[in-house]
Amino acid sequence: MKVRLWLALSTAAVVAAALITVALLPTAPPASAHGSMSDPPSRVYVCKQQNPENPTNAACRAAIQLGGTQPFYDWNEVSLLTAAGRHREIIPDGKLCSAGRDKYRGLDLARADWPAKRISAGPLTITYHATAPHSNSNFEFYITRSGWNPTMPLRWSDLVHIQTFTNQNPSTFTNWTINIPARTGRHILYSIWQRVVGSDEAFYTCSDVDFGGGTTPPPTTSPTPPPTTTTTTPPPSSGTWAAGTSYQVGARVTYNGVGYTCRQAHTAIAGWEPPNAPALWSVG
Repeated sequence: MKVRLWLALSTAAVVAAALITVALLPTAPPASAHGSMSDPPSRVYVCKQQNPENPTNAACRAAIQLGGTQPFYDWNEVSLLTAAGRHREIIPDGKLCSAGRDKYRGLDLARADWPAKRISAGPLTITYHATAPHSNSNFEFYITRSGWNPTMPLRWSDLVHIQTFTNQNPSTFTNWTINIPARTGRHILYSIWQRVVGSDEAFYTCSDVDFGGGTTPPPTTSPTPPPTTTTTTPPPSSGTWAAGTSYQVGARVTYNGVGYTCRQAHTAIAGWEPPNAPALWSVG
C-alpha cells in the first residue's frame, strides 16, 4: 500500500509540474498578416494564378527561372516584419517589387511584358486579397510618373502618390476606389500595406497596368546587321579520279570505268580511291 501511495503521489507531482511549466511558457505571437493586390493583380499574384510550375507568360517564366517556384506559392508574403513605415529607408531602388528580399528578386525584373490590366484615367476600383486580415492598418497607393520606362528598374522617385487610407479594417477581399491620373503606355500601380497595431509588418505589391497609346521603348543600342559577304564555291572537280585533287560535294569522276559522285568535300590521297571510300563516294 505504501508503494502504491508513493507512486500515486509521484505521478500527481509530475503532472502538476508539467501543467505549471506549460502555464508559464510565453504564448505564441499572433499570426502575421498576409496578402497581395488581386485587382489589378500584382506580379506575384498573377504568376501564382498562372501555375508556378508552368506559367504562360514569359515574364513569369523568367522570374521563376531566376528565383524558383516557391516565391509564387508564398505569394502573400512579400513583406518586411520590421518596416514600421521606414519603406524608403530599408528598401533600395530597383528592389521595390520584391521588398528588397532576395527570395522575391524575380519580381524586380524590368520588362515590358508582365501581364498588365488595361485601365484609363479616372475612378478605379481596386481589390486587395488578404489571407490574414488585421484591423488598424494603413494602405498607400502610388502610380509611376509620366514618361516612366518599364524596362528600367523601379525607383522610389518614379512613384507618384495617389491616396492613403488610414485606420482600415480589411476583410479577405477589400475594395477601394482611387482616382487614376492620366497616363499613356505601361505603368505600375504600387501599394504598401502597413500594419499599425500589434506589428510593424508591411506588405508591398507591384501591379502592372496599361493605359494604351504607348510604345515599347527601343533598346539602348540598335543592332548592327552583319556585313554581307559573298562566298564563291568552286565548281566540283570532274574527270578521272586522281590523288592530290580537291573534290567538292557533287563532283563526278570515273575510276576504272565506273562513275562516282562525291559525298563529302575532301582532298584525295592514295588509299581513298572511290571503291575504297564509300563514305566519300557513291556509285553513279
